[in-house]
Amino acid sequence: MSVAALLLLLLGLLAAEGRRDRCFFNRTQEYCVCYNLSEETAGSIIQCLPATVVEFWGGDLEKYAAVPIGDLDSSVIDTLGSLIIQKIIIGNVLVPEILLARVLRFFSYTHVQELAFDSCTFQGTGDWSDMDGQDLPILSLSFHNVTSAPLTGHEQAFSSLSRWLETLERLAVTSSRVTSLPCAIGRVFRALRSLSLAQNSLGDWSLSPAFCQGAFPQLQELSLHHNSLSSYHSVCEGVQLLQELRHLDLSHNKLMADPSSSCRWPASLRRFNLSSTGLDEVPAPLPPNLEVLDMSHNRLRAVDISLSSLKKLFLNQNLLQAVPSIRNYPELDTLHLDNNNISELPGGEVKLLGRLQDVAVAGNPFSCSCSGAGGLQALAAGGHLGQGWPGAYRCRSPAEFRGWPVAQVPVSVLRCHPAAVVAPLCVALALLAVAGA
Repeated sequence: MSVAALLLLLLGLLAAEGRRDRCFFNRTQEYCVCYNLSEETAGSIIQCLPATVVEFWGGDLEKYAAVPIGDLDSSVIDTLGSLIIQKIIIGNVLVPEILLARVLRFFSYTHVQELAFDSCTFQGTGDWSDMDGQDLPILSLSFHNVTSAPLTGHEQAFSSLSRWLETLERLAVTSSRVTSLPCAIGRVFRALRSLSLAQNSLGDWSLSPAFCQGAFPQLQELSLHHNSLSSYHSVCEGVQLLQELRHLDLSHNKLMADPSSSCRWPASLRRFNLSSTGLDEVPAPLPPNLEVLDMSHNRLRAVDISLSSLKKLFLNQNLLQAVPSIRNYPELDTLHLDNNNISELPGGEVKLLGRLQDVAVAGNPFSCSCSGAGGLQALAAGGHLGQGWPGAYRCRSPAEFRGWPVAQVPVSVLRCHPAAVVAPLCVALALLAVAGA
């Protein structure tokens, strides 16, 4: 087998013949995409050698599962070490695990830091013993829309891969119908900082086993959006052992708040995404040290909470009729209230809102009274209203201004405070009359 073909095999890149069987290299972006490569057309991969990111799409590795792979000679090792490839994406490929197990250890001779599988099927069972004690440079591993045997029963493979997996920093397994994660697997990932299990079938019952004592001890970011979670309390109990957790995304789950919940979230949690979770009331308790809270796209009618560390609050696309009291958030700098049912900003709140850096209230049914229009115009003049001003700010009432842009509503002293003009004028006229007499 030629060196070029061997390189393809080692990187898991051989694929079945097809109509497109060549690589396309973008020199400006140092990006290369290959389609349906085979051993016969392996020469076209040469143009990918200067790339930092390489994609391989299409094919079936099954016919290469029995190809014997021995140790590499020094020339091949030197060739692998000279490549500048940082990321490899493998898509729409049938991958025999026995082949993957044989070639994965040769990544130790490369500088590849990211490996991604997209729309792949993993078949069979591999012998991972060659990976015992093996280091790999890969720090980020992702699987999207993949099919494989359940993770339960793969403990031996994870044990053989532990030397590498305990240094992995980012892992994503998305859109892959995952229903559970064995406790023992989480204990292998000693250095993992970011984990995405989004768009799977995880239920409330599956979280506590997955995030058991000793699992994912360094985890800081956890994404669970688009799963089958339903109980706010159960989710809290499921992740409460993740003492380094800083960012949790539960968006696009149908959550129900439990008013009697006494569960305590990790004190380390700073960013919490509860958007599109069907909430009609603010769940309690909230993590006490939050800096960013997103409860947009829900059915909230009121928000009455106090978070002394909160800096950014997103409440757009709800049913709010009033602005939450800014006094409850002394550190707040960003507040989004777009597309609610807010008709007016109280004068006291306008002054407090003027202290923020980013305020968004577009798409609300504004009452363009003098105080209503004047408050918004004052915020805009101070540069506090962000995206949406002025086009998305329109009057709902009174009838004379319905449909008007709020920015065009006259708020002159004569119109809004006629007494302030008429009274001095009357006094002046009276003094003139007295003087004339």
